[in-house]
Amino acid sequence: MQPLNKTTVEKKNLPVKILQFGEGNFLRAFVDWMIDKANDAGVMNHGIVAVQPIAGGENMIRMFKDQDCMYHVYLEGIKDKKTVKEVALVKSIMDIMNPYSQYAEYEKLFLSEELEMIISNTTEAGIRYEEGDDLSALPPKSFPAKMTALLHKRYKKFNGDKDKGLLIICCELIEDNGSTLREYVLKHAEYNKLEEGFIDWVNTACHFYDTLVDRIVPGFPRENIDEIKAEIGFDDNLVVKGEYFHVWAIGGDSIIKEKFPLDKAGLNVLFMDDIRDFRAKKVRILNGSHTAMVPVALQLGCETVMDAFNTPEVEKYINRMVAEEVLPCIDEEPEELKAFAAKILERFYNPYLKHYLKDISLNSISKWETRDYPTVYDCCKKLNKDAKLVTFSFAALLVLYAGQSAAKNFIPNDTPEFLEFIQKTFDKGNIKGWVAGIVANKDMWKENFAEVSGFVDEVSKDVEAILHKGMMDALKEVMA
Repeated sequence: MQPLNKTTVEKKNLPVKILQFGEGNFLRAFVDWMIDKANDAGVMNHGIVAVQPIAGGENMIRMFKDQDCMYHVYLEGIKDKKTVKEVALVKSIMDIMNPYSQYAEYEKLFLSEELEMIISNTTEAGIRYEEGDDLSALPPKSFPAKMTALLHKRYKKFNGDKDKGLLIICCELIEDNGSTLREYVLKHAEYNKLEEGFIDWVNTACHFYDTLVDRIVPGFPRENIDEIKAEIGFDDNLVVKGEYFHVWAIGGDSIIKEKFPLDKAGLNVLFMDDIRDFRAKKVRILNGSHTAMVPVALQLGCETVMDAFNTPEVEKYINRMVAEEVLPCIDEEPEELKAFAAKILERFYNPYLKHYLKDISLNSISKWETRDYPTVYDCCKKLNKDAKLVTFSFAALLVLYAGQSAAKNFIPNDTPEFLEFIQKTFDKGNIKGWVAGIVANKDMWKENFAEVSGFVDEVSKDVEAILHKGMMDALKEVMA
């Protein structure tokens, strides 16, 4: 088996136009894979330097250097109801560095003439405001402070030249990720009394983009790495495994479409003025389906999404829920919406990914409120009907979290005080009172579920059915 480096693979030196904060599996199997495809298609010619956003990580840097920053992305999934596989050797990363031990090189790169954009995925906790974060530190602690300090140095080096502003694309899994980063950069600038000219330059010369990213990336395939290495013919210790499906929605001004034309390489990248409607649609269909399915499927003995969709009743339940309750509440052309939903739900049939239901169940209380309650509300207020299938999932969640279900080995991972409240107040002799008490707990919910007429009655009826008839019969009954 060959080593993977420049002695065995030809790799072009590309101009470093992108500084990427983050070197994890997701960025490598999503963003860097896309950029590599666009480079190969001739629509871009962009090299990347990956920057580790936190201190440490010497082992990862060593692994990258050993392979001259090359690695394979191994994709498996479903397309048009058929299994599909793609293996790609990614060569878009030119170098990797840690700013804590290589600050001079890191700053030099940020101040280079050819740099055009920043891409980041510093985890959900990365975009946070830390008051008093020292901008003179090498580097500052938080990601927004790092960006403020470096942008200020870039502003000064190029004397406020508007052409030397950067495109900043955030992939962190928070709403309004780019807008929030800009807000915190400006807040740091204000706190540190940086000049008005710099603040104006950030607002007019630098372009921050909100994005929504979607691809399941399990990461390094330890279970069958030897087989994969034999298949690709390289001793690659940075292989990343992911699903074939991908979509990247990027919201903001039109400059990004011209400077970052990934769509011209045939990639599922969508440029739009504002991604909020798209995000809401995706969250309701994909994430809402996941959250609704989990408490039902776990109580039927399923462990993974694939197990759930191999159970005919669960498959029928989710498909009907989306078609009859979720989609009618979304203001979009029905046929386009139906096609979009079909592509999303097709992913549930992927036999290659072990997407564990217990992992998806993390923090299901807040997830259900954010992802599923809006459909219950809209069915009531917009369509004047009950969302019986979505409501059933809430009943299933309460039974599961109360420890009263057939899923005896399941341990909820959620806010401890909420779990304790659900379990301690459970009253088999007064289910309606128990449900009403949970719904009325203002510490637990941001929304007022009482706005939906009959919600407590419907949930209580479903809980009774699950407790007395079992999940399978209760599920069949609600779908009858």
